[in-house]
Amino acid sequence: MDIGTVAGMIVVNLLMVVGTGFNIGPFIDGMSVAIVLGGTFGAIFIAYPFERVLQLPKIMKKTFIVTPINLINLIKILVSYAEKARREGLLALESDLENLQEEFLKKGIQLIVDGTDPELVKNILDSEVSFISERHGVNKDMMEMTSSLGPAFGMIGTLIGLILMLGNLSDPSSLGPAMAVALITTLYGSYLANVFFTPMATKLGYYSSLEILSKQLMIEGILSIQAGDNPKVLEEKLKSFLSPKEREALNKAGEE
Repeated sequence: MDIGTVAGMIVVNLLMVVGTGFNIGPFIDGMSVAIVLGGTFGAIFIAYPFERVLQLPKIMKKTFIVTPINLINLIKILVSYAEKARREGLLALESDLENLQEEFLKKGIQLIVDGTDPELVKNILDSEVSFISERHGVNKDMMEMTSSLGPAFGMIGTLIGLILMLGNLSDPSSLGPAMAVALITTLYGSYLANVFFTPMATKLGYYSSLEILSKQLMIEGILSIQAGDNPKVLEEKLKSFLSPKEREALNKAGEE
């Protein structure tokens, strides 16, 4: 569970409720919701394949529930494999594959155990990372487009409301309420974009970059193991993927 996403949602929505004076009734309008949500998702279906859009709830869920990526643990695993490979040979790593949860790393280790050419191993793993990055990019682009469509359809709803209001100028007493209803769609569009879709798109981009970084770390480690690099040299090489704080934590773990 991503605590930041949950906490941010709670804080923003709570502040908005407080800002209304705990009177949200005037801010609820069914037709405005229909225009903003219906228009936004209708346009998304036009822009992307049907099957892809159906994945949107699953994509949004990834900003709340994520599989943690621990680069320090990855380095420890790779260094231990390097030590074992130098002592017993690459074939000895085959016994560790059953207990390996990370599929990408498992695939890479299997390739070097099978004696695959190092250049081919690199090409295979690089291609997989490239496809992962492309898939993540499409997901992020879809979220960003959704965030831009929300305010656009909010404005369209407001214009519709204003046109209807101006068509009924014979009743001045109705102008205030009609104007309020017309502006609600703009509020809804801005709310969806700035509370949900734009922050979620940014969070998806962050998690994507972290996953790609972890995959690149694994590729570097796998190729170094295949080349027979010294485990200590491998560890120092992989530390370049870590932040200063993570490097310090890894160094402390090595001293214990």
